[in-house]
Amino acid sequence: MIGQAWHTLTAQEVSTQLNVDSAVGLTAADARQRLTQFGSNRLRQEKHEPVWEIFLEELREPMVLLLLFTGVLYAIWGELSDTLTIFFVILTLTAVEVVNERRASKAIAALSRLAEPTALVRRNGQAIELPAEQVAPGDVILLEAGRRISADARLIETYGLAVDESALTGESLPVEKEADITVAEQAALAERRNLVFAGTSIARGRGVAMVVATGMSAELGRIADLAHEVEPPRTPLQKAMSSLSKSLVWLALGFSVMVPVLGVVLSGQPLRQMLLTGLSLAFATIPEEMPIIITMVLALGAYRLSKQRAIAKRLQAVETLGAVTVIATDKTGTLTENRMEVSRFCPDARRSKLLEVGVLCNDATENGQGDPLEAALLRAARRTGLDVQALRQAYPLMDEFTFDNTRKRMSVIYQRAGKKWVSVKGAPESVLALSNYQWTEAGQQPLTEAERQSTLTMAARMASEGLRVIAFAETTAQADRLAQEQAESDLTFVGLVGLADPPRPEVKPSIRACQSAGIRPIMITGDHPLMAKAIAHEVGLDGAGQVLTGPELDALSDEALVQTVGQVSLYARTTPEHKLRIVRALHRRDEVVAVTGDGINDAPALAAADIGVAMGETGTDVAREAAALVLADDNFATIVRATEEGRILFENLKKGVRYYLTCKVALVTATLLPVLLRVPVPFAPVQIILMELFMDLAAAATFVAEPAESGLMQRPPRDSKKPFMDRAMVSSIFTSAIGLFGAVSVAYLVTWYGTADLAKAQTMAFVTWLLGHVLLALNMRSEHEPLFHLGLFSNRLMIVWGLATMLFVLIVTLVPGLRSALKLEALSGGNWALAIGAALVGTFWIEARKLITFE
Repeated sequence: MIGQAWHTLTAQEVSTQLNVDSAVGLTAADARQRLTQFGSNRLRQEKHEPVWEIFLEELREPMVLLLLFTGVLYAIWGELSDTLTIFFVILTLTAVEVVNERRASKAIAALSRLAEPTALVRRNGQAIELPAEQVAPGDVILLEAGRRISADARLIETYGLAVDESALTGESLPVEKEADITVAEQAALAERRNLVFAGTSIARGRGVAMVVATGMSAELGRIADLAHEVEPPRTPLQKAMSSLSKSLVWLALGFSVMVPVLGVVLSGQPLRQMLLTGLSLAFATIPEEMPIIITMVLALGAYRLSKQRAIAKRLQAVETLGAVTVIATDKTGTLTENRMEVSRFCPDARRSKLLEVGVLCNDATENGQGDPLEAALLRAARRTGLDVQALRQAYPLMDEFTFDNTRKRMSVIYQRAGKKWVSVKGAPESVLALSNYQWTEAGQQPLTEAERQSTLTMAARMASEGLRVIAFAETTAQADRLAQEQAESDLTFVGLVGLADPPRPEVKPSIRACQSAGIRPIMITGDHPLMAKAIAHEVGLDGAGQVLTGPELDALSDEALVQTVGQVSLYARTTPEHKLRIVRALHRRDEVVAVTGDGINDAPALAAADIGVAMGETGTDVAREAAALVLADDNFATIVRATEEGRILFENLKKGVRYYLTCKVALVTATLLPVLLRVPVPFAPVQIILMELFMDLAAAATFVAEPAESGLMQRPPRDSKKPFMDRAMVSSIFTSAIGLFGAVSVAYLVTWYGTADLAKAQTMAFVTWLLGHVLLALNMRSEHEPLFHLGLFSNRLMIVWGLATMLFVLIVTLVPGLRSALKLEALSGGNWALAIGAALVGTFWIEARKLITFE
């Protein structure tokens, strides 16, 4: 029974099928039986994943598995302190992710708040209030202005009923509902005017309806279910790190084995010493800090986004912003303000008169509660200086004939200057049909048929521009009591008012910024094509000349849609399935898609996108739960700023990883060369461990504070299919490592061959390394921009770290106790000059190259 095309049936046929007398409603026994059969009227209760399952899921991340492997390896080798350190890091990282996951899953419980907590129903012929979850199919619900609808229902009676369905369909204007019609089976959701839907609310009027679907069978439940079934795609960073981790671990282990073997075989180094060196190299070269660096960069990115009023729910999604190529945005509440405003008067000379009639023929309260159109008229009146309260008090209301969908107008009778006046507003064709006169500069004049048709043509033109057009008229009355037909006759036409849901002022420049950054914005809305086209034109959206509707999408094959989404930027009258299909078609074109939205209808597409962006202030709980990013200020411009932060974040992550791996390569090669030359290795095992634990990670972490390079938002988005470590990055790692390797090798070998003092030579290597890797970090802040152009102090965190490292070098070489513990010796002035000179030459050649090539 549930799931039928109820909009194709008459109200009587629905009553017959559900076996309910609408005048009586269900009996208590019927209600219990139906609740047992169909279940409570609530959305599916999400089964919460146990914490231990989330924990195990996080442990399956490639880089965490790498950490686990490293920890097990150290446990086998008997390095207890290092084993405990690594497992502590694993637990910390995983705990952070588990907490984030749990916080996000709690949002699912908020879905039930979309339904009205109570519903007014007719049971046994009596109107009673009961919890919404007790509403059953066949219940007769009574609809009043301001109430949220608790279930999908077929209308039986309507009295000027209009419903705000923007959260469900994207329709920005209240939808006028009618009980006495049937609708074609294939009609879009927004066009089923004889149905009301769970999660929407009554804008004005009243009605009676019979429930046809509850809980997960309702449209709200179906969409929520669709969103939960969508599997979010893996982020570009997850793909890149998965590939990177597989190769790095084998390279690291290979060098860690090769160096000790060569040391024993080629130069007869002591086996015990070589085993310790191999273990230390394994600790230094296996990139166990990579997850820490990535997490720090993503966490800082999430913090910086929060400062931009964008809240990241999942850290991995933060970097996806930098790769976005398409932003698929909803219209209502995202591009527009989701509120009606008066935008045009016709003729403009009658503005004051039109607003005066609009204030008097108006049911909205002083604080703007009521029909959005009427509230917009009050706001417009106040902006022009009209005192709404004084005007209403001066002309007291005597009688009112409310709006209904048959007459398509409303009228009021009020006292004015000792006479009764009638003010009328409604659809242009309805008001003009009853108007025999019009207001002109010369006063009241007859309204000719030609003028009537000209006005209707103007109304049609305004509607084609996306405006909601209302006509206003008035007349005087003689009798004390007037029937509706008498009041609404022989009218004097005043003029037309056009209302629209205005675009947010920041949207147009934000769309220009997207286009400059190589990001293509497209609009997907459930609203009318004319409205979509008008808003697209106002905000400067590409492709404003072509609009594809939901039924037209249905006619396209998947292959044809893949081609179409590359050309069409506007989609109207779409359903959640259409939005989801468009996102998947864009994915087939290898686009990285961000989807923005605030409504229930946006949730499936938000979940399927590479990054879903929900509105925090006006968005529904369903949308916020499905998204990866929530905008606290509902500001489209925040998306652009967030995209820039995503690009900065990814660039800084790449810089940090490039520097980190450069240090690894330099360390391995600086250790390998002496072995090949049949001399001792340049670092004691304790020195290698110290360098790794406190230096490389700390230095790489300072890259998270690097400011954006110039022109970042004028570049196209990065290619998400391009490997994280592309040829240019690998080349940069090895060329940059050569300098540090050379500096350490020169300082070590010159001292060794000159003195044959191993402790002195290792001290020189250790000091040169520490100084050199600070200078290398400064040089690697940018691949192309010289340091003087960036500004030495523009990354203060790196400066602080660099100074702290140099202070550490002085302390450990000057304090005897520390010097002994680290197997170091005191250095002479000549030693210091050699170490500093080698470090400068070995790193600042990079700056020299940038100075030559920089334009």
